[in-house]
Amino acid sequence: MSLCLAFGGCAQIAHLFAVTQPSDQPVDRQQQAIVTRLKALVEPDLQDNLNTALPAVRKSLADQTNKIAKFKRNLLLRTLADPWDGLAAAEQAGLLAATAAESGVEGLPAVIDILEGGMDRTGASFAPLTFPVTLATEDLLTFLTDVLEQAYQDREHALRHLSPQDRDFLFTQARPLMEHFTPQVAPPAQLSEAEAAARYATLLMQQVDYASLISAAQRLARLGNRKFLQQLDIALHNRKPIGQTVPGITGDLLLAQQTSYGLVVVGGHGPNTYDLEKGAALIIDLGGNDTYRGTIGASPNSDLGNSVVIDLSGNDTYQPAPLGLAAGRAGIGIVIDHSGDDTYRLAPGSGGVGLAGLGILYDGEGQDIYEGNRFTQGAAFGGVGLLVDRAGDDRYTSFGYALGFGAPLGVGALIDVSGNDFYECGGRYPSAYNETDAPNAHPQDPAFQYDCFGLGTGSGLRVFSKQPAHRALSLAGGWGLFVDLDGRDRYRSANFSQGHGYFFGLGVKLDLNGDDEHQAARYGHGTAAHFGVGLNIDYQGKDRYGSKGPFYNGGAAWDGSVALAVDGGPDSDFYDLPVSTGLGMGDLGGWGLFIEEGGADQYAVSRGLGQGAEHSLGAFFDLEGRDDYSSVSPPAKGARPERLNGKTFIENPGSLFIDR
Repeated sequence: MSLCLAFGGCAQIAHLFAVTQPSDQPVDRQQQAIVTRLKALVEPDLQDNLNTALPAVRKSLADQTNKIAKFKRNLLLRTLADPWDGLAAAEQAGLLAATAAESGVEGLPAVIDILEGGMDRTGASFAPLTFPVTLATEDLLTFLTDVLEQAYQDREHALRHLSPQDRDFLFTQARPLMEHFTPQVAPPAQLSEAEAAARYATLLMQQVDYASLISAAQRLARLGNRKFLQQLDIALHNRKPIGQTVPGITGDLLLAQQTSYGLVVVGGHGPNTYDLEKGAALIIDLGGNDTYRGTIGASPNSDLGNSVVIDLSGNDTYQPAPLGLAAGRAGIGIVIDHSGDDTYRLAPGSGGVGLAGLGILYDGEGQDIYEGNRFTQGAAFGGVGLLVDRAGDDRYTSFGYALGFGAPLGVGALIDVSGNDFYECGGRYPSAYNETDAPNAHPQDPAFQYDCFGLGTGSGLRVFSKQPAHRALSLAGGWGLFVDLDGRDRYRSANFSQGHGYFFGLGVKLDLNGDDEHQAARYGHGTAAHFGVGLNIDYQGKDRYGSKGPFYNGGAAWDGSVALAVDGGPDSDFYDLPVSTGLGMGDLGGWGLFIEEGGADQYAVSRGLGQGAEHSLGAFFDLEGRDDYSSVSPPAKGARPERLNGKTFIENPGSLFIDR
């Protein structure tokens, strides 16, 4: 199946670009796709050398689709049934989303379409309003209110089957879901949390006309169109500030109007402060160094579910309340900041978060700082959470469940188009592995482990119980997508990160260009566990990979999972993993591959390099270059090293090492 068919049709996606009048011509990033090309280079070796293990593992993976979990997504099932086919589709979807994001704010409707397609969802067909070709203020303002009205009707249509009680549940339950989500629960202590999550997901699937929510988000995202906003700025340039005051807002206002779908405000070119508890349907700020607090581009209550904030310029500061910025909470929340060096101090559940809705944060340019708590910066449970940063050397930090995190029925995505960026996730949530691996370690000790679940991680909700009724509450994971298109980037993360899939979740991390440093920990750099799928690709550059360990980095799959880690291009890379394992490992029925395309590479790994345990497949491929294996831990009992340049080594029926 072509990507066009799998994700709604090329004509439909091209139409989304067309109706938004893009200012920049998008580049087709799919030309960089590497998975299908690499399959042709390595699959024959897998078939020739692992001719017994390969078909057995493939059959076992296909059988995992019958494991108990509600709401499995087709892209995940497709990958378990045929790893190469599914991984290629996941890569192409990520590259297509990158192409749309690279075109600017006008590409947001297409990004939404692509991400929702990956979750088997499509928007309702609609004819977008034509942008006014005028500088007449009333015509421009009428266009704004007409779009808000249509989006309001879309949301009402989406929720029409919900009772008032269920509608309120979807809104109020978003907060405990976001605050307490964990990938695995063990009844009876956490049974009520699992029951609430299952009810939440079931309501979304069975009672919400989600296609209308998608349409509402696409309508509202078009309000960020740069040409239209330039017209509005020119039309209002000489307009005098109004004398009316609005509680929570300081600075010049050019318009303040209450409507049936919420407050509409246009702020002037000077500094403004927006400190709002009840939010607003629409805020457009024309300039100045502004401060935003409270509920900004987020749903204030279950009745007024759509909110948009657009800031044209200035060095702005955002300090939202929990679920208070670019959060779609049974509705649509959008924040678009076109320029300026901005600071986002993100409370839990803010900064591009979808909870039974769509939350979108778009930053056009500037050196930006994103300081996040949990469930921030592209995170979703039952919806879309999206953060797009188009330019600038940016800094992203979060405690966890963030930076491209997809919980059940959710797709969380972070796309950074350009700049030398820094990403960090972890340091707050102690890992359960401490009980077995380091029971006496303290938080400041190097052996102490934290969890991240971010930077392209998809996770389900696994109910760990012997009782079938409890296990039936388990929810399959969503899709976590992380894409950085260009720049010399640095990554720091704790356990479960950088292209990780957990319990029927799909995690994808793509870095398209630049000399990068990827530091992770347990389950990092394209890994998966418990029927998940993980993909990590660095396409170009002289890169360095490191890990705190103690296990599983770089194409490592555990318990019926699929994992692929690739470093493309001809540059020389360094795998500094002396305290970890990986680079092509499989265990408990896993399919784990590592592929290094070229360069004079250096490897320092304690164990792995193509190692599959019983009933699993682990394969390592270095396709070109004279490489250094001198820092690889020597074989046990003084055996001669076998993992060397120009060698093929089969340690057991499921293990394959090939250096060409």
